[in-house]
Amino acid sequence: MSRERTTVAIAIGTNVAIAVTKFTAAAIGGSVSMLSEGIHSVIDAGDGALLMLGMRLSRRPPDDEHPFGYGKELYFWTLVVAMMIFGVGGGVTIWEGIRHIAHPEPIRSPGLGYAVLGVAGALESISWFAAMRAFLPLAREAGVWGAIRTTKDPTALTVLFEDTAAIAGVLVALVGVFVATRFALPAADGVASVLIGVILAAVALLLARESRGLLVGERADPAMIASLHRILDGDPAVVRVARVLTMQLGPHEVLLNVEVVFRRGIATDDLVTAVSRMEAAVKEEHPEVRRIFVEAHGFAGGEPARDAAPGRAPSRPGLVAAPVRRPGGGG
Repeated sequence: MSRERTTVAIAIGTNVAIAVTKFTAAAIGGSVSMLSEGIHSVIDAGDGALLMLGMRLSRRPPDDEHPFGYGKELYFWTLVVAMMIFGVGGGVTIWEGIRHIAHPEPIRSPGLGYAVLGVAGALESISWFAAMRAFLPLAREAGVWGAIRTTKDPTALTVLFEDTAAIAGVLVALVGVFVATRFALPAADGVASVLIGVILAAVALLLARESRGLLVGERADPAMIASLHRILDGDPAVVRVARVLTMQLGPHEVLLNVEVVFRRGIATDDLVTAVSRMEAAVKEEHPEVRRIFVEAHGFAGGEPARDAAPGRAPSRPGLVAAPVRRPGGGG
């Protein structure tokens, strides 16, 4: 099992166990913030199941209807997760908190609430550390915020955000139960529920923002783009690379379209050889680039000779569209 799938599986298991204990404590003790935390854990478990579904669907091979594959399935389901956190998690939790503020009820068993929240915090920490292990390699390279903005695999990021929100929610619920019982202010429990809902809504908006960028066609990592410029500019047949266009098709799959100015007087046979050489160089250093299209944007000194190799002639003068083929077929 991959690290991402392991991270999500751990999150699902811990959230199911936590939800059962929180709902039991809420039913016995009467704490609305505990009830909100139980709802939070159920949503986290459901979100993990949706992420697993997205990972499975995104691995389907290309077909006639989807020639570039199904990699963006994961981005779609991550967006669905964000919507669930915002609407069901944040919305229901805030509503329950407001209702309890308007009609406060005393907490009957605060000791049970403390115990359950302590166990929940410990279990959430296990899942959080698993997600952090998957996230740390990215954070070391680009920093925490840079990793959040540039990561192309939202799986570990989603679990990490959910677990961070869950731990923050547990702390808020602890404070709510303490204030409600210590100072005889049962409305404080409702205030804690509202704050938990606000935390969930903020996490959901951040996840939705990142998922949206990937879903609508975000470019590859800037460091990869710079590396592609270096590789392509270094080919002896290339005068200059006019433009490099990339699109992230999935967590580990990139589409590359490059406009290249080739040297003067290059024959079409040599042009085809140069394109194949460029494909191989890109593929060797960046295997995640699965599709490459090279456009002969212009030629220094004029058009190439017309002695095209059989089966590899450009579709029109000045254009070579050469996709990198997947191992075992498929182009």
